[in-house]
Amino acid sequence: MRRALLLGREPPVSLAYGYVDEAPYEAVVVGSLELGELLHFREERVLSALAQGLPVVLYTPGLPTPGKNRALAASLAAAQRELKSWGVVFTDGSQRRLITAEQARLLRQEGKQPGPGAVLTPLAREILEG
Repeated sequence: MRRALLLGREPPVSLAYGYVDEAPYEAVVVGSLELGELLHFREERVLSALAQGLPVVLYTPGLPTPGKNRALAASLAAAQRELKSWGVVFTDGSQRRLITAEQARLLRQEGKQPGPGAVLTPLAREILEG
């Protein structure tokens, strides 16, 4: 099982990772965030993982909700869009398979494409399109 650095609470569903709290790890899983953490996201370990091309997975049921405040809802949505633009993969724990750069290289060598519903990290997408 692949090792992932877990930030926040552990998701109640399996995301196919064994969780660790220090290096070495092959991915980062963000299990939960507080309102302020999402609005001003600058978690160094996540940013470093993204810079290294490691997959970063955010468990969406662990995200805060804005309640009835529309302005806050808009800010939270903008924060989520920013994370997605950085390459953070959002998941609700459904069985869609996450394809990492390493897996994409293997698929490409074998002349195969990822299965339906697969979620590609940005680097994996680039490898398969290249």
